[in-house]
Amino acid sequence: MALLSFEKKYRVRGGTLIGGDLFDFWVGPFYVGFFGVTTAFFALLGTILIFWGAAHQGTWNPWLINIAPPDLSYGLGAAPLMEGGLWQIITICAIGAFCSWALREVEICRKLGMGYHVPVAFSFAIFAYVTLVVFRPVLMGAWGHGFPYGIFSHLDWVSNTGYAYLHFHYNPAHMLAVTFFFTTTLALALHGGLILSAANPEKGELMKTPDHEDTFFRDFIGYSVGTLGIHRLGLLLALNAGFWSAVCIIISGPVWTKGWPEWWNWWLELPIWFSQAGV
Repeated sequence: MALLSFEKKYRVRGGTLIGGDLFDFWVGPFYVGFFGVTTAFFALLGTILIFWGAAHQGTWNPWLINIAPPDLSYGLGAAPLMEGGLWQIITICAIGAFCSWALREVEICRKLGMGYHVPVAFSFAIFAYVTLVVFRPVLMGAWGHGFPYGIFSHLDWVSNTGYAYLHFHYNPAHMLAVTFFFTTTLALALHGGLILSAANPEKGELMKTPDHEDTFFRDFIGYSVGTLGIHRLGLLLALNAGFWSAVCIIISGPVWTKGWPEWWNWWLELPIWFSQAGV
């Protein structure tokens, strides 16, 4: 069904969570709703504050702009505006914008009579972000443990956090997260390549059907998960990538304070290994 003909089915009253008919409107082809308004408000305010902070820093170089969290000495309290308070307000705006966008997705799903898989998936990304700027700093007792808003400063924070635990790649949850990220890209590339191969034939040839797609993978790896199954698999892989990325950072500090290579000593101390004495 063409998108334009589907508009009549989509542009129906109802499905809103807050505001009822008052916010039940569109701007062009985009549904707005109450949470569309709050998304725009928080996103605009947060962006303005970032530029305002950049103006006070005296640089408009996007690589050098840095909105840093409060110093550790402020703990979990409110900091002066130019000493981390700006970071706190921008963080509130970011969380407000992300959560509003997810709830707007819920309203769109309700209008279309769809499941809530998309907002649930986006919620995992929100969870990963909130873990970095709220959950972990709260567990460690200071907002200063959050990451700064900036390009180079953010990269420096990632590097410094990794070196603080000697070798972050030894973090077992990080291993799982990276594995799921790589596997997600592999699955998406295989799926996208297969769909394009079948749905974009050479000139003069007929478009192929899911039977061709299933047969390809039965021949290729001996099994085809199917057209519905591949999307379930892709969702599962992506959600795990986001979830374990949040776990890997939230256990670094609140749970494990030593170097991550040292965590693996339990493996070396298993009784299955022969004693080295006398060797």
